[in-house]
Amino acid sequence: MKLLDELCGFVKSRHGAWGERWDWARGKVEALSPEERAEFLAACVARFPRGVLDRGTVEYNLAHCLLTLTAAADPAGALSEERAAALEALSRQQGYWQQMRHELLAEADLAVGRPLSPALIAVFRRAATDTYTLPQTTAFARKLTEPLLNVGEPWAERAMADAEARGEPWRRLLAHVLTATAAKPNDKWNRPARELIAEIGADAVLPVVLEWLALVGRPRTFLLDPNPYGPDGNESYDPFNANAVRGLTWLVALLPADPASARTLGALVETSLRKAAGIGPRNPKVANACVVALTLMDGEAVLAELARLATRVTFKGTLKILDAALEAKAEALGLSREEIEELAVPAYGLTEVGRAVVELGETKAVLAVVGPKAVLSWRSAAGKPVKSVPAAVKRDHAEELKELKASAKDLDKMLTAQAERLDRQFLARRTWAFGTWRERYLDHPLVGTLARRLLWTVDGISCGYADGELRDLAGNPVPPGEVALWHPIGKETTEVLAWREWLERHGITQPFKQAHREVYLLTDAERNTRVYSNRFAAHVLRQHQFHSLTAIRGWRNKLRLMVDDTYPPATRDLPHWGLRAEYWVQGDGEDYGGDTTESGSYLRLRTDQVRFYPIDAPESHAHAWANDNYTTPEGVEPVPLADVPALVLSEVLRDVDLFVGVASVGNDPTWQDGGPDGRFREYWTTYGFGELGETAQTRRDLLTRLVPRLAIGGQCVVEDRFLHVKGTRHTYKIHLGSGNIMIEPDNRYLCIVPKSATTDAYLPFEGDRTLAVILSKALLLAKDTEITDPTILSQL
Repeated sequence: MKLLDELCGFVKSRHGAWGERWDWARGKVEALSPEERAEFLAACVARFPRGVLDRGTVEYNLAHCLLTLTAAADPAGALSEERAAALEALSRQQGYWQQMRHELLAEADLAVGRPLSPALIAVFRRAATDTYTLPQTTAFARKLTEPLLNVGEPWAERAMADAEARGEPWRRLLAHVLTATAAKPNDKWNRPARELIAEIGADAVLPVVLEWLALVGRPRTFLLDPNPYGPDGNESYDPFNANAVRGLTWLVALLPADPASARTLGALVETSLRKAAGIGPRNPKVANACVVALTLMDGEAVLAELARLATRVTFKGTLKILDAALEAKAEALGLSREEIEELAVPAYGLTEVGRAVVELGETKAVLAVVGPKAVLSWRSAAGKPVKSVPAAVKRDHAEELKELKASAKDLDKMLTAQAERLDRQFLARRTWAFGTWRERYLDHPLVGTLARRLLWTVDGISCGYADGELRDLAGNPVPPGEVALWHPIGKETTEVLAWREWLERHGITQPFKQAHREVYLLTDAERNTRVYSNRFAAHVLRQHQFHSLTAIRGWRNKLRLMVDDTYPPATRDLPHWGLRAEYWVQGDGEDYGGDTTESGSYLRLRTDQVRFYPIDAPESHAHAWANDNYTTPEGVEPVPLADVPALVLSEVLRDVDLFVGVASVGNDPTWQDGGPDGRFREYWTTYGFGELGETAQTRRDLLTRLVPRLAIGGQCVVEDRFLHVKGTRHTYKIHLGSGNIMIEPDNRYLCIVPKSATTDAYLPFEGDRTLAVILSKALLLAKDTEITDPTILSQL
């Protein structure tokens, strides 16, 4: 048929898209007489037999376009089965190419009384949220009012089932939260929300809404088909439902204060910012809505959650809202930001430093902080330990048990957050009046578990907590005075070593390196380069791990994409010192897809200089392409390293050493082949078995003292760069920087990928995973005849 040939030729020339010629094509078909239309449809059926609508066939786009074109002309005709099959396939997709006008197929089904499945409705609604959605798609999606939410997400299906069971007001509540499309709620949105809360009852709304929010981010109830042209839709939030989640968070802010509310919103912030491949943070808008809701709420639990999130969140948009919220609360109370963060730490039920005892009938629950974790244990009426939760407690004290378990989880999160906050205090130049410090730190039920494991100075006297008091090295009590956090820089070597021995003698494990903290002094090479340090140049780092570490340590960094753009270096602002530190890094590689993720971000970075500038100086920039040099704005001069305060230089270089030590490809035991095309083999060998940096030297000094005390001490010796372990089969040497292993005497590489990095051996500080890996490998190799792992045995 001539018309069919004309349309086929046009569609093929446009690769399946009608574009602006859609109305022309549709008019052509509608202008046919009934006889001509029947002939046209028959020709279509003959031209495209059943099966060509399978994705991947050459005729797919053309057949689909003609199917769409004929849908309105003959909705119940010969191609109705093909149309149903196309819609069924569409219902399993995250979205679709809107130029293909799938909504016309759906309209044809509706015209003949065939209802659309909830999964198919969800596809059209998601499509309507696209930035570049067609007006026809949006108009059609607006007609789809049932079900209220998109199916496929556990929270949404639970919410719709609850609303159906609880009555019409709950359905209206769900419909209202769907209208939360702005960044913040206003009076126009809050007014009907309050009316609905009043109608249902606030006490009834709160627990149900919190249960729904706790389900957000859980795996889908059915999986969508993989998207060959984009990220996996199963890992992201449904964008239609995301507005409703945002509305629910705003609703919580209008409900009575409850610690569970802050806890749920805080957890949802972290869930929403968890990264997914090809997507990045799963849904920053929901995370931001949670923070906005927290800022609208009052109470100790809310302030605590904001302060905790400020130490954990790395996504810049959300972090900016958090910072603004804490600054606003500080200003309202006439306090500094630092004081707000100190006052925001709750006790979580602890009645003394690191401990609480709760009586539940004849059983006692003991909530205690043990190292970095909160532990919940049980004792009988006779005081004997009980291994698990007694049945009577589960039966008669279910709510108290639930709250105790929640407190233990909250304690874990806050302990990590407070340790990281304290670790960043060395550059904050903070001092405290003794009484204030004692209340907020030493005797605080939670922070006290950290503060009592740290070293302090009181009126310049170095001291630690032992036997119920602050004591100096000689064991003498220290009288009250101005308090500051102790740092090894500027201290005599004899004093530093004495405090290390003091910690070991008292069995104290510090929450982070303090007495064993690395000190980075200016080297002769840096005096020669004058304005920059090459100490951590020429390394190859895993970009995404580096990016996460910079955020944790308070640096600003942008993920580098293989695009035509420029990027600033990784930077850390030092406002108390009027300085900004820069670490120059560049993307590595030129193969898009091989050296990048699917979304184009570099997998690896190469490192260059560390520099310092005045804090308000314009930043340097380099092009995104690998090997492009940084350029500094004209007239901007770096600060000479000799003029940088010793404490600042040391702490900044320590951060950079951490980035290299953790993110370097050189410490990956599976990279002995040199990685892609073997091009990193020389670097991997040099880093994995080369000279030790400051962190590894500290590790060596510690192992020299600790190893002789171990059960395997007689089989081990620390020499130069290695821990030598004498097994029965072989003698091994473990590199103290990377943790990589060689078998002596021929230095044959042994690949052991640790499943965990735990050890029962006493360590004077937490946080050095490589140290724990080295010790765990040593314990394994010392008993090499007991190894059963076939992967390891094949190498011995």
